Amino acid sequence: MITRTLGNDGPKVSAIGLGCMGLSHGYGPAVDDKNGIALIRAAVDQGVTFFDTAQVYGPFTNEELVGQALAPVRDDVVIATKFGFSYDGSRSTGLDSRPEHIRGTVEDSLRRLGVDSVDLLYQHRVDPDVPIEEVAGAVKGLIEAGKVKHFGLSEAGVDVIRRAHAVQPVTALQSEYSLWWREPEERILPTLLELGIGFVPFSPLGKGFLTGAISSTTSFGDSDLRGSLPRFTEEARAANQALVNLLSAVAARNGTTNAQIALAWLLAQHPWIVPIPGTTKIHRLRENTGAVDIELAPEDLAEITEAAARIDVSGDRYPEHMQRWINR
Repeated sequence: MITRTLGNDGPKVSAIGLGCMGLSHGYGPAVDDKNGIALIRAAVDQGVTFFDTAQVYGPFTNEELVGQALAPVRDDVVIATKFGFSYDGSRSTGLDSRPEHIRGTVEDSLRRLGVDSVDLLYQHRVDPDVPIEEVAGAVKGLIEAGKVKHFGLSEAGVDVIRRAHAVQPVTALQSEYSLWWREPEERILPTLLELGIGFVPFSPLGKGFLTGAISSTTSFGDSDLRGSLPRFTEEARAANQALVNLLSAVAARNGTTNAQIALAWLLAQHPWIVPIPGTTKIHRLRENTGAVDIELAPEDLAEITEAAARIDVSGDRYPEHMQRWINR
């Protein structure tokens, strides 16, 4: 596995990480601990050194799973987690990035992960009720105390990134970015390049859609968030099939898979981009990590980029009630 550095002074990590959310949350029933641990350790065997979790995944159970799975190799991996939601027992009740809440919940994350410090700590979503300067100051204090190594933001806009970075240097931004969500290209990526901040795309495979494994007839269970997303209605999936067809054509020419082409395209955009595809299946894990060995020809890159730009992707990313958590 080749490595990349997140930002100017961030950690060196595998060029493709593992998003661990789906093992516990979001895309159907949680896997059992045995299978979750087996998959995370298989990722280590594949050379993955960058693992992403969050307090809200579960909630809480994903951090415990990741910590247990990585305990034998703790010194060889980079673990990222996130704060920023309040809880009523095991149920998330909204955003909360008050400094005192950050400090308390990070202590809980350290305990669940079984670590002395968090390698990369993200604010999960921007809290409009707490100035970002206070958030960055709280994380700065945790870094000075040795409980956190690097500060990150998730789904933050340019103004928030700049204001946070002025208080405590931001190592990485984690936001959605893929061939069917290219909004970061307009303002986010140029800002990250200017400030020397790494970029960690989540959902780099379009929540599975870009793989070609999802069609207009696919059904989603009650615990699969895709069933509630406008971009995953039956009509939207049928309309968005053009993007899958584009990837399939390029994959066929290169003897690879759709997922590998989509990830290789992302890796080719900037050397400080580290996507974190998730999966519950070891054969998909191997497929995803194999994307680091694919170097797309310039003509393939140009074709994908230009053709994708001409496709009008149907459906919003999130329903209206979730849009308030996206700061742009």
